[in-house]
Amino acid sequence: MSETTAHPARQPLHPPGSRGQPPGNDATAEFGRLYRAHVEAVTAFFARRSADPQTVADLTADTFVQVITSFGAFDPRKGTARAWVFGIAWRVYAAHCEAHSQQRDKVMRLAGRRELDPDQVGELLDRIDAERAGRALVTGLTALPAPDRALIELVDIAGFRVKEAAGVLGVAPGAARMRLMRARARLREAAGRTVTDRTRGEGND
Repeated sequence: MSETTAHPARQPLHPPGSRGQPPGNDATAEFGRLYRAHVEAVTAFFARRSADPQTVADLTADTFVQVITSFGAFDPRKGTARAWVFGIAWRVYAAHCEAHSQQRDKVMRLAGRRELDPDQVGELLDRIDAERAGRALVTGLTALPAPDRALIELVDIAGFRVKEAAGVLGVAPGAARMRLMRARARLREAAGRTVTDRTRGEGND
């Protein structure tokens, strides 16, 4: 079954229940803090990629299911919690895209997901609408290589520090800085060409 298959009992907009949580009150409390600190940013990440509330909810839930099942593996010496969570979100989305492109387990995924209640749909629609500009920007970055698009989104849209973004993407911070500089330069160049072409077009009217 696809890695992004949603469990019928998931509540994607609220912390998951005790099933599968790390043992011990301290670990459970720490996971709760981690969830509350990052769930909105993770939801926004997926809302920039899909205008379907159910898909956004499912991918957010899948991310935190993986967070909770691998919670004991987080090592703060290797990077921030935010970078770790977003690394999981990137992998969840990659798996979702692969499954979607190959149409794997489509019937099972549609049959197995829990329908959202109206309040959850409304909340997600608000989030999706709020990320409309970000979604358009992500779409507009298609001329850049995928690693460059990822850096631009993490740093310029999601507000990550370059070192954090490098941790999410598994590259050295110095390499990430150079790649980010080149990507921004390419975007400025493309924007300049667009303005010039538009000006010429208006002059021909």
